[in-house]
Amino acid sequence: MDHQGGHYLNKAAVLSPLGAARMCQLFLGCSIMALVSHGAGYSASYGVFCMFVWCLCFAVTLVAFALDVTRLHGCMPISWDNFTVAFAMLATLMYITATVVYPVYFLESECPDGDCAAWGYRVAVTVCSGLCCFPYGAEVILTRAKPGAVVGYMATVSGLLKVVQGYVACIIFGALANDEEGYTAYEATQYCVVVYSLCFTLTLVVVALTVSGRTAALPFPFDRFVVVYTFFAVILYLSTALIWPIFSFDQNKLVVAVFTNVNMLLYFVDLVYSQRIRFVSHSAV
Repeated sequence: MDHQGGHYLNKAAVLSPLGAARMCQLFLGCSIMALVSHGAGYSASYGVFCMFVWCLCFAVTLVAFALDVTRLHGCMPISWDNFTVAFAMLATLMYITATVVYPVYFLESECPDGDCAAWGYRVAVTVCSGLCCFPYGAEVILTRAKPGAVVGYMATVSGLLKVVQGYVACIIFGALANDEEGYTAYEATQYCVVVYSLCFTLTLVVVALTVSGRTAALPFPFDRFVVVYTFFAVILYLSTALIWPIFSFDQNKLVVAVFTNVNMLLYFVDLVYSQRIRFVSHSAV
């Protein structure tokens, strides 16, 4: 028993919709890793990426679940609610990506070389990976901001969009990495890369400050910083959306052009929602 007369273990962390979602995440994540290790297999950079996603999400979910059950998350030097909802959003995006990437590179329409056992394992991995998107998405829905509730910034639409914006930027960087010489040919495309890097860095700073609970330590209002930065991000991404297709528009660079427009829209929606929320800048939330 603790000093307030409560139990050491938090039954609500298990016997609740959120607890059920996390147990589903752990069950499916463990199943995926077992299937891949036993017979499905993985190779090359795309396979390593998928395995990294599944292992990382399983490990972080297991730690978060254990800390919630034991009530030890209060000892962590971070804003726990902000961290868990941000990670759930990130895990959802990563699982969606892995679910698309793995079958594209490892699941053929027919049994390869008559090895139907491995093909069956890969089908099972793809199905489990697809199913695991839903409990992570459910955690985001369960923990996101409700009307009138006082929650951390990452639980708001604006906070969740920050995670998506950062993830989309990573996709852009991945496409650029496959054709490094392409964007160095023109100063205009180099400007676009600078914009992607600057916006990604500032988005990462906003998420890190929020998750660490250090927003109140800033020498300027955090809410004003977020709104002003988001406004300039919209302007900068608009300029890159116009410039990039003019100088680079082959198949690989088309990915950059498409996701540039996606991120521009995400930042615009973020800007709209930033005007409608009330910020709470202290580590308790």
